[in-house]
Amino acid sequence: MPRRSTAKAPRALQRPVLRTPAPSGYTTPLSSALPSAYASEVEFDPDDPTSQLAMAKLALDDPAATQRKKMREKRKPFRFMDLPGELRIKVYAHHFAGTGDVIDLDPDNHKRIHQKLAILRTSRTIHAEASHVFFSTRTFRIFPTIPGRPFKTKKPLLARLTPRQRSCITSLELRLGPGFNKPPRGWVVNPALGLGDCVNVRRLTVFVECDPSDNIFNGFRVSDGFYEEFSAGLLYNTLNDMAFLDRVYFDAWTSVKKTGVMMRRLMEAATAQGRRICWGPERGWTDHDEAPEISHAALSLGLLGAGTRVAVVA
Repeated sequence: MPRRSTAKAPRALQRPVLRTPAPSGYTTPLSSALPSAYASEVEFDPDDPTSQLAMAKLALDDPAATQRKKMREKRKPFRFMDLPGELRIKVYAHHFAGTGDVIDLDPDNHKRIHQKLAILRTSRTIHAEASHVFFSTRTFRIFPTIPGRPFKTKKPLLARLTPRQRSCITSLELRLGPGFNKPPRGWVVNPALGLGDCVNVRRLTVFVECDPSDNIFNGFRVSDGFYEEFSAGLLYNTLNDMAFLDRVYFDAWTSVKKTGVMMRRLMEAATAQGRRICWGPERGWTDHDEAPEISHAALSLGLLGAGTRVAVVA
């Protein structure tokens, strides 16, 4: 019996097997029975503005078309220098907010101040305007009072500034008390300090943190009257380099007495330079308080200015 050939025909020559569709009772409607998505000749109006728009613009939400439109639009950049000068001043004040009202040699200055001063490198105009806002709206300490390395530095804060920056300063503070047993060597008034460049200073505040002549400092001070004389000489030399300043504001902590030795010596130094004595807000002193006693030695040396109310020691 002859064998049947089991070889299969090539795939291209095989006839496809067509499956018989399942019977369905649904009748396909005529094309005219369904609504058309295109307008008929009767509905089409060439004068209608909507018929002239592209299909992408007729879509309710087409992010791609919106993005392409934004890319086509060429917007001009905002020019900061087009603002009026008074508005730029407000922007500078807002930019320097948080840097503190009193500037000292603080280790945190790099984080609080140095990074914001980068705006001074923008242009010459911005440098002049922004630097004037920064240096004229803050109080700068003549000598550092932060404990640690900045306290004992030989180069105080004023000496680190440029003459132009010092000329913008309007308020200085001489803080006395830290280091009363051993003042730092850098606390010296000399031409390198740059007080002569501070020609726009209108307020010099002498803030006294402690009076070493008080009995609570017995055993801690170097000698009686040492720090009081040192402080008086420091104030005298400071005012000597600031002939343009006409008044001095004294302030202190609550433990400092107005009639103490420390305050007497400081007021003698101020009156010796012919400066008017005023009072700061911290201690609350006024001209009607008990006047400090000033010795006959101060009177004989001509240390009193005109109009100063004193009580002379007998």
